[in-house]
Amino acid sequence: MTTPLAEKIKALILAGGPISVTDYFSLCLADPQHGYYRTREPFGPSGDFITAPDISQLFGEMIGIFLVQAWQRHGEPAPVVLAEIGPGRGTMMADILRVIGKLSPALYDVLSVHLVETSERLRKVQSQALVAHKFKISWHESFDTLPKGFLLLAANELFDAIPIRQFVKTAQGFRERLVGLDGDGELTFAAGVAGLDPALLPPSAETVALGTIFETGPARDAIMAMLSERIRTGGGTAVIIDYGHMVTGFGDTLQAVRAHQFDPPLAHPGEADITSHVDFEQLARRAVTEGLQVNGLTYQGDFLLALGLAERAAALGRGKDAGTQENIRADAERLAGAGIGRMGELFKVLVVSSPGLALAPFQK
Repeated sequence: MTTPLAEKIKALILAGGPISVTDYFSLCLADPQHGYYRTREPFGPSGDFITAPDISQLFGEMIGIFLVQAWQRHGEPAPVVLAEIGPGRGTMMADILRVIGKLSPALYDVLSVHLVETSERLRKVQSQALVAHKFKISWHESFDTLPKGFLLLAANELFDAIPIRQFVKTAQGFRERLVGLDGDGELTFAAGVAGLDPALLPPSAETVALGTIFETGPARDAIMAMLSERIRTGGGTAVIIDYGHMVTGFGDTLQAVRAHQFDPPLAHPGEADITSHVDFEQLARRAVTEGLQVNGLTYQGDFLLALGLAERAAALGRGKDAGTQENIRADAERLAGAGIGRMGELFKVLVVSSPGLALAPFQK
């Protein structure tokens, strides 16, 4: 079983030699003809994966509560640019805006909503989800065109879809991991000749086994630098949520998901979503280098529970039948619990601000 994009990639490799994991990752998601995001509806039960806002309105509501508090702690500046990068189907922003409208009409009045979305198809879906707020919403091709000034930014599952580089430990040191062809003309991983700046490696690099993978995210780092600069110049707070690890380490986290199942990353290019885990230590380090305060880095479960997830779930279920209450409880457990199929530990939350200030559930 092959895919049109697999054939295209094989032809590229035959013509020019193996390609980097970064280039493979980019082609899988964004090839103009066959890229996953160009051709599929990835989200929801009929797609390939479900994101937290699709599981329950509770997720976006907690983010909304957090953003209201951040605005208050910043001294209630106006006007406010409320932005989301990669807004999916608009579900999270709809939940955020509903909560802001209830908790803080003053904030709702002074904000404008800016969605960074390149897909024309998804913009249509977002505009339907957000029809109640249509006079406040603008779309942007890229982050650079957001209006200047105070910014509240939310990014859920943004960084995992930005391509990474992989390096593999060989007898000659760490070498860039490439995608080439095996003896049967099928896609396979191979080590190239390009090396890695040893300063990027964790201290244990000397002792790890041959074949060990190390991942770097220069494109992710560049985006974090751009976000940080924008927050430093205009003031504001960003909340970044994704799956990943809190400490830079070794390991191959490149993964593909197809029809809600893990799929080998080279098996169905263009027909599976391809991502990798986010190195939150690197993002936090970049924010500090750019002059921001890291308010905190924590587990999604701890973050949501501290903002009142359990209380809100109970209120949502009050007066409902037993089946509905059980569904609400199960959704909250999926968002905040630990273990297989739950997001509470795998997903991390990074919050950065300028100027520095104390934000619950983090302490200064």
